[in-house]
Amino acid sequence: MDEIDRTIVNLLRADGRTSYAELARRVGLTAPSVQDRVAKLEKNGVITGYQAVVDPEAIGLGITALIGIIPDSSADHLAICDKLGAIEQIESCYFLAGVECYQIKVRVPKMADLEQLIHRVAGIGGVAQTRTTITLSTKWEDRPQPIPTGEVEHGVD
Repeated sequence: MDEIDRTIVNLLRADGRTSYAELARRVGLTAPSVQDRVAKLEKNGVITGYQAVVDPEAIGLGITALIGIIPDSSADHLAICDKLGAIEQIESCYFLAGVECYQIKVRVPKMADLEQLIHRVAGIGGVAQTRTTITLSTKWEDRPQPIPTGEVEHGVD
């Protein structure tokens, strides 16, 4: 991945709706050249998708919580991940070093929904304990960081 690819990715991370013409203007190439580069970045797994960023409160998901999950000693981690993946209220799931092996971010409409979700997660086989933190507000999230310069191991030419 060269500097032009990094610039294209950074621009798309800031605004995924940027046109090929605008990308081309910003990087000094033609629109077809930029389109080819974007296609290559998608093919090589650097760009994995596009999505609309919405205000959770505006769509009725006003409660955000982080739930730490402590598995028991005989836990089947693949089974836990499969069960967590089936719960649509879970927005993110991280595997951690430490006592809490998983940290999930959930969004729900009401506190009663959060309580029900906590019970559902705690009832998954292999889950010994959960610890929930409710967010009061979100100052920012999913802030794109600049791509480091140098070699990137994604095999993009």
